[in-house]
Amino acid sequence: MKTILISGGAGFIGSNFIPFFLEKNQDYHVVNLDLLTYAGDLKNLNELKNNVRYTFIEGDICNRNLVEKLFNDFHFTGVIHFAAESHVDNSIKNPDAFVSTNVFGTFNLLDVAKNYWMHAPNNYKTAFKNSRFHHISTDEVYGTLGTEGLFTEDTPYAPNSPYSASKASSDFLVRSYFHTYGMNVVTTNCSNNYGPKQHDEKLIPTIIRKAVSGEEIPIYGDGKNIRDWLYVLDHCTGIELVYKNGNLGETYNIGGKNERNNLYIANKICEILDEIQPKKESYKAQISFVKDRPGHDFRYAIDASKLETELGWRADENFESGILKTIQWYLKKYK
Repeated sequence: MKTILISGGAGFIGSNFIPFFLEKNQDYHVVNLDLLTYAGDLKNLNELKNNVRYTFIEGDICNRNLVEKLFNDFHFTGVIHFAAESHVDNSIKNPDAFVSTNVFGTFNLLDVAKNYWMHAPNNYKTAFKNSRFHHISTDEVYGTLGTEGLFTEDTPYAPNSPYSASKASSDFLVRSYFHTYGMNVVTTNCSNNYGPKQHDEKLIPTIIRKAVSGEEIPIYGDGKNIRDWLYVLDHCTGIELVYKNGNLGETYNIGGKNERNNLYIANKICEILDEIQPKKESYKAQISFVKDRPGHDFRYAIDASKLETELGWRADENFESGILKTIQWYLKKYK
């Protein structure tokens, strides 16, 4: 039985990934280390309560003594690092927490893993010769795009918010541990995820929640900011593929090829709700425009062809199929 550490597994993407991964990999034991901040919720993992191959530890990735103890107790042969502060609005108000978790926390995990797995640079201990550190990152490190073009793995970094700057820093730390120490690392940079278990403050859950409660649906600026939307389970398949088969030291972009602007998303959700849970007036009447946030990037879009070509990944969902599944999940939650 292989035992791996997953950090931040009670958050949105992590809590989708762990059940998916355990179901597909019966020879793995997963230890989930999560601080349970506002972004983490153990209810997201209720389905694993009786799973003997799953262990939850409440704790902080910045606590080096704890991380070292976990490595010594469980003898991890891999790390998949989700844990991060990720709400851009919060990073504008309180950037220090983002620097602490995203930069120092990543360093802490990397350094402990290196020391546990390796004798010296480019010299792995025999028992850990295939041990891998997989860092989960974001397309926001690349900055913003104009009306055309896509982010590739070679796009220069140009982060525009404290959140994306902290993630860019963590990406560079991971890169440095490969080039300096020969550590077995991979990084994935994903586009905007959506789907079940996402935090209520995020765009799509907010639109659904406000719509069904009869409140105004707030849209930043003119609603024309564009994102490439990736259904969370498609992201999970990409992560597993890169963790198992990605080339040493490489970065892979994971995107859904589903560019939609925020106003389109609000209108599409309202149209689906008008169909499956109609009321006298269309939900679209609740859409309102609010002051744009500072440094709001205009457009993100990912070229995932490297992942598709080298490892054979494909997204199963387009936006229209994924958003229907997402709405149905949240309607049950908000009942």
